[in-house]
Amino acid sequence: MADLVLVVNAGSSSLKYSLVDAGPGTALASGLVERIGEGPGTLTHHGPDGDHRTEGTYDDHGAALCAALEAFEAHGPALSSVTLRAVGHRVVHGGAEFSAPALVDAALVAAVESLVPLAPLHNPANLAGMATAQRLFPDVPQVAVFDTAFHQTLAPHAYTYALPHAWVQEHRIRRYGFHGTSYSFVAGAAADLLGRPLPELNLVVLHLGNGASAAAIRAGESVDTSMGMTPLEGLVMGTRSGDVDPALHAHLHRELGWSVEQVDGLLNRESGLKGLAGVNDFRELDRRRTDGDPAARLAFEVYCHRIRKYVGAYYAVLGIVDAVVFTAGVGENAASVRAASLAGLERLGIAVDPARNAGGSGPRVISPDGSDVAVLVVPTDEEWEIARQAVEVVSAAGAARE
Repeated sequence: MADLVLVVNAGSSSLKYSLVDAGPGTALASGLVERIGEGPGTLTHHGPDGDHRTEGTYDDHGAALCAALEAFEAHGPALSSVTLRAVGHRVVHGGAEFSAPALVDAALVAAVESLVPLAPLHNPANLAGMATAQRLFPDVPQVAVFDTAFHQTLAPHAYTYALPHAWVQEHRIRRYGFHGTSYSFVAGAAADLLGRPLPELNLVVLHLGNGASAAAIRAGESVDTSMGMTPLEGLVMGTRSGDVDPALHAHLHRELGWSVEQVDGLLNRESGLKGLAGVNDFRELDRRRTDGDPAARLAFEVYCHRIRKYVGAYYAVLGIVDAVVFTAGVGENAASVRAASLAGLERLGIAVDPARNAGGSGPRVISPDGSDVAVLVVPTDEEWEIARQAVEVVSAAGAARE
């Protein structure tokens, strides 16, 4: 019997969904509702009978999820005719309260609500998705899977900022890290690709999408990660700056009279590759770079330089590195980034084979034979990981009741 899980990823103005068989990881259908609460929007459904796009007005996440269910009924698979094992919800911020996925109940909802100040754009949307799914599927277990949970293994010296201790404790300021669901999946898949047990491996994993982060993973546990209290810290991203001097806020306030909100908007939505080159789509950036655009060339070099710095830093944190792993949209598809980011690290045993790097698909090794450190490309599958974790939680809850 298939373990079917409806995976719901409610963003601030969008809702991604997928029906996943958690055993083999097969996605039977998936879709995306965009521009929720912003006037006319779109729903794109990928089902057994192909791709379908419709336009509509989705006032809130409840309306968006109802529209998704209608798309399932119209284009398959009809959820009314299948048995759902669970509904799995991606929740961006679990704070220090959640180190593992958990069943959605009143206590969990209250805890996630208390964390809204740490993720004001995302946690309210995640809560709306949970509330709607509970209403639409009252007899199906709901499971929350937290982006931050994977990084709860960080030691205090890795998650603590050098700020006044009592103040930090009161306001819950620390490194939380994100992309945890992706890291959990990719670490296991990397171990499978290498044919070695995960507890024996030290990995540096680079999740490079429009949002980007790095993680140092020892024996399957996160020991350091580049994103911090928020997803702004760390690597250069599509529209986020990554690391900047913290005094930048004060400088822009003094020189330009900018408010905190204006600086926050600049760093999160107008910086990164977009700020450097005017475009945050990496494919377009790389095309402009190869055409000789100096702004695109500089953006590419800044982007790769920052990655190289973190690879070196996490090599030092781990002491021994068995593999460097690239994943997510840019990491999986941009051979130029993989080559440039690791260039010059040969003395550390890290090298990329040009031919292997240029071709291939799926999980693969792109380092030369006999390299001290393997370099891998491992496509991530966060929906499958959410589905697997949801089934594990439901199974454990069922066993506990018996």
